[in-house]
Amino acid sequence: MNDSASASARPGPLLLVTGVIFILLGLVLAGGGIWLLTLKGSWYYILAGLGMVVAGALVCKGRRTARSFLSFLLAATLIWSIFEVRFDWWQLLPRLDIWFAAAVWLLLPFVSRRLERTDGAAAPRDTGKKALLTAVLATAAVGIFALFQDYHNLHGEVSSESMAATPQGDFAPGVAPNDWSAYGRSGYGDRYAPAAQITPANASQLKQAWVFHTGDFKGPTDPVEIANEVTPLKVNGMLYLCTPHNIVIALDPDTGKEIWRHDPKINRDAASYQHMICRGVSYWDVNAGRAKNNPAPEAATMECPRRIFAPTMDATLIAVNADTGAACKSFGENGVIGLYHGMAMKKRGFLMPTSPPALSQKMIVMAASVTDNDSTEEPSGVIRGYDPVTGKLMWNWDASKPDATEPIVAGQTYTNNSPNSWGVSSVDEKLGMVYVPMGNETPDTWGGNRNVNGEKYNSAIVALDLATGKVRWVYQTVHHDIWDMDIGGQPTLVDIDTLKGKVPSLVATTKRGDIYVIDRRDGSLVVPAPEKPVPTGNVAAGDRVSPTQPFSALTFLPEKNISETDMWGTTPFDQLACRIIFRQHRYEGPFTPQTVASGRIKGAIISPGPLGIFEWGGAAVDPGRQLLLLNPDYMGFLERLVPRAQATAKGGSGTEMGLQPQTGTPFAVEIKPFLSPLGFPCQAPPWGYVAAVDLRTMKKVWMHKNGTTMDSAPVPIPLPLGVPSLGGMSTTGGGVAFLSSTLDYYIRGYDVRNGKVVWKARLPFGGQATPMSYVSDKTGKQYVVVMAGGHGSLGTKMGDTLIAFALPEGAAAAEKAK
Repeated sequence: MNDSASASARPGPLLLVTGVIFILLGLVLAGGGIWLLTLKGSWYYILAGLGMVVAGALVCKGRRTARSFLSFLLAATLIWSIFEVRFDWWQLLPRLDIWFAAAVWLLLPFVSRRLERTDGAAAPRDTGKKALLTAVLATAAVGIFALFQDYHNLHGEVSSESMAATPQGDFAPGVAPNDWSAYGRSGYGDRYAPAAQITPANASQLKQAWVFHTGDFKGPTDPVEIANEVTPLKVNGMLYLCTPHNIVIALDPDTGKEIWRHDPKINRDAASYQHMICRGVSYWDVNAGRAKNNPAPEAATMECPRRIFAPTMDATLIAVNADTGAACKSFGENGVIGLYHGMAMKKRGFLMPTSPPALSQKMIVMAASVTDNDSTEEPSGVIRGYDPVTGKLMWNWDASKPDATEPIVAGQTYTNNSPNSWGVSSVDEKLGMVYVPMGNETPDTWGGNRNVNGEKYNSAIVALDLATGKVRWVYQTVHHDIWDMDIGGQPTLVDIDTLKGKVPSLVATTKRGDIYVIDRRDGSLVVPAPEKPVPTGNVAAGDRVSPTQPFSALTFLPEKNISETDMWGTTPFDQLACRIIFRQHRYEGPFTPQTVASGRIKGAIISPGPLGIFEWGGAAVDPGRQLLLLNPDYMGFLERLVPRAQATAKGGSGTEMGLQPQTGTPFAVEIKPFLSPLGFPCQAPPWGYVAAVDLRTMKKVWMHKNGTTMDSAPVPIPLPLGVPSLGGMSTTGGGVAFLSSTLDYYIRGYDVRNGKVVWKARLPFGGQATPMSYVSDKTGKQYVVVMAGGHGSLGTKMGDTLIAFALPEGAAAAEKAK
């Protein structure tokens, strides 16, 4: 061989670089695979890594057999992938993408020619080339086939008979047909507007009608979790809303122009708060339920015959004249009730009413959030009833002293850390009850020294007598909750058609994914929820767990527990990292006990996690069609109990994530999302859906993944994976439901018959709020309104924009004419 032939047989820089990259990729994969195997995980990654090292070495030597070896690796990986996840495209992708790209690279002419030049004349020129091409084509064919497979959507339709049904009876007590006069439209909390101008047939014509900017933005002393979660009210000829800093604003419903604003000027030195949120305000009218020609006798002389009641983040309840925005100074102390009254612990920022009070004609029912996981010495979660005219305390229900509801007197205090309620309560004035969705006694993740009386009411629906605050009934959804599975969503009251006739019911969504359907008269179950065994081993020192939990027959819990094969990523490498993280954490399904790191075990996987399958957005109910409309999410969390001697957290982090002190217990707790090192969820998509349940049969009718990665991925590509949403749905008489709270910045309209998207509009900021709908008293036009203001903890873009959508004049007039 002459010098020229010898030089041409030596691999050039391109093959050397390719081979080195292959070797490095293989070494990383094999090293991670060894780690995974020591955790009793899959063998695949060691074998694939070693295979890639060999392929890389052959490429470095210029051997055409590298193609044969890589073809075997790709084919074997394809078979293994199908065995693990069938033909689920988004699960196949991270298992195959790197190997597919490597194979295609070796087939490219300018690479392939170099292999053929350097391997000598003796070997056949197509060694491995056909095999590699076959493996590539097979992988591509499987990928194309997988694109058309659907393992995650449930397709179905509501019957024509149900779609034609309209609500019967008083389904929204005290609410005019055109109005939305409470957080959930009425005290029943169904988020159903009977307006029917907007239909699946014309929803695609919806256009922006007006925009309003509140001017309230995050400041330098605000916490991480500042969010615009408000659902406005439309009543009294105005639109009412609040901002994160509790500014109350009244707008013209037809133009969005400001009529008045009331700024309570809260203390904004709030960096240590866990929240800066206002989900809404409440409206009260002394003449509610009376004919216009028969006003209440006291109305003529009353200072504020129509009132807006609004919570503030510095723990007050304010009363504002709904007509003018002036403070109702005869209420409480100059229009204000201080919620720290009667509290033994009065540190600012630890008592935070984020949700509006529940109202009846004669009672304000006020609750509040408290700081999660800070200590065992926090404000009480007492629920209080106030006179809506004077602000006088009428009763107080402290779950740790459940029978003592008479108003406390000077010198008495409520019980620190009593279970609280941070969501919105519902009211049935005919039955004389308020239905309170209860939170958990904080700290959330260790309960060894909880109050014995209060324990009964953690994570429960509690029905209180409106007049006295006495417990009428209680249903607990989680026994001894150490997972933060409290109830954030407003319970929905609806009369359900059953074989026994209409049953006045309550529908409660929960973080754990079970939906509890209860006879709201007496607390008995409409849908069975039998007690089933749950994990009980290796409980943290000093704590305990319940041996059973109630599992509702109506549930959105996944059919199987997550496993190593459910781990995801964008490549085999971050998927491998997620598999290692999975194996490093204890997981026995729902109710896996909280865990202290020990040896290879770094903590526990809590799935459903603290954001829940259902969060504060709750559900929407169409009372005529008997449809329950929901937006379930699926995101696990990693949690680790940290022994007190090792804990460094001091609290006041401005977020519920990270290391939280839980002072007064033996453990701090670290809470974080279950993410890969690249920041992608470790659990495979979809992570978010929209769904409908037929309340007559309690069966799912349809369920579709919902939302894209447009605004949450490093590259703004709208991959239709189904993303989480934080906020609720609303629905309308026209058969269109609305949701705005996905991580991508869209509001969407869905045909309630089948769940198909019939309209969507881009929002300028995150829409983590619940939309509402109303009809103009002046023009008869139906509007859909949503707050697009973002959410600090979720990382969506922050803003201050309230947007109204409506049909164009011609379309609206045509629908009204029908």
